[in-house]
Amino acid sequence: MKEERKTTETEIKLSLNPRGSGKYKFDTQIPFFDHMLSHVSKHSLMDLDLWLRGDIEIDCHHSVEDTAILMGSTLHKLLGDKSGIRRYGHFTLPMDEVLTTVAVDLGGRFFFKYSGPELTGKFGIYDAELSLEFLQKFALNAKMNLHVKVHYGENRHHIHESIFKGFGKALRMAMEIDPQSAGSIPSTKGVLE
Repeated sequence: MKEERKTTETEIKLSLNPRGSGKYKFDTQIPFFDHMLSHVSKHSLMDLDLWLRGDIEIDCHHSVEDTAILMGSTLHKLLGDKSGIRRYGHFTLPMDEVLTTVAVDLGGRFFFKYSGPELTGKFGIYDAELSLEFLQKFALNAKMNLHVKVHYGENRHHIHESIFKGFGKALRMAMEIDPQSAGSIPSTKGVLE
């Protein structure tokens, strides 16, 4: 599905396929953001093509936030009534000295919780705290619960990579078609938003 978003702060063109093979292509002008998104795409098996222009002369906040809004809302549309999916996904990811757990519920309600070391500093022009902004806005617009816990870790780069890789893995599990469900909606209510 191809979607676009244009504001006075950003212009974004996105193509997203949740049933892909993890192919990605980025042109965002924010190298560290590209690096983190590549992990989401590769480990969720979502195909992702993203072109982004934003007011990065100020900072990267609007660019990262608006990308998350568009990605989350596009994924929500693509999953439709969510019939046949597993709905829940979780993954505990070790990355060298870091251990991170990510859990997802695609049940149609928003909640986001992060616990772990404070994400501070910069990676090039990318402010580390933007990772939480991205995850929160993605979860809000995808209408999902998203819980991220960094159990321990020291290297800032490894911590970020473990979060985004774990997110991709948990998302993949939650989006996956459950062959035993016979296409039913994974809720006793019979409907998911």
